[in-house]
Amino acid sequence: MASRVLHLLSCAAPPVLDLPDVVERAKADGWTVCVGLTPTAADWLANELPALQQQTGNPVRSTPRRPEDGEVWPSADAVLLAPATLNTINTVALGLTPNFVAGCVTEAIGKRWPLIVMPCVNSAYATHPQFGRSVATLRSAGVQVLLGKGGFQPNPPGQGDRKTYPWGLALAAAGSCAQ
Repeated sequence: MASRVLHLLSCAAPPVLDLPDVVERAKADGWTVCVGLTPTAADWLANELPALQQQTGNPVRSTPRRPEDGEVWPSADAVLLAPATLNTINTVALGLTPNFVAGCVTEAIGKRWPLIVMPCVNSAYATHPQFGRSVATLRSAGVQVLLGKGGFQPNPPGQGDRKTYPWGLALAAAGSCAQ
């Protein structure tokens, strides 16, 4: 039986530093993993990129492919955007595609692929009026946004702990929607 394919897309928030462990957990759950990063997340993980590529067996992407290049990833059975920053959530909700990750998420919405978004924002960001509108927009488009009870719970600014980011909830949600 062929493995399920997870497009694991991540932004520059502290939990992205735990991505190698998350990839291992996803692989143990039977996923073929393709990792996509925002430019800043790719910079934060620059020393880990070769190992992540070897670990997944797929190129780690942070830039769009050139028009003459073919697709290098298999189609997704599920797309997981985590950690998702305020900027990326607002960008995608507005349908903008300034970077690889935003483009992938926006396209996944259009293709109606199972899409899970788990934010990583502090409570000050979470109270910004655009954030609430963006979460509502994504949910109305069929995106499963893991925020609040049963998902990510924002902390006061400066009081987050990346080790408590609920990666297990995100991976379980991806597994549930890709069956």
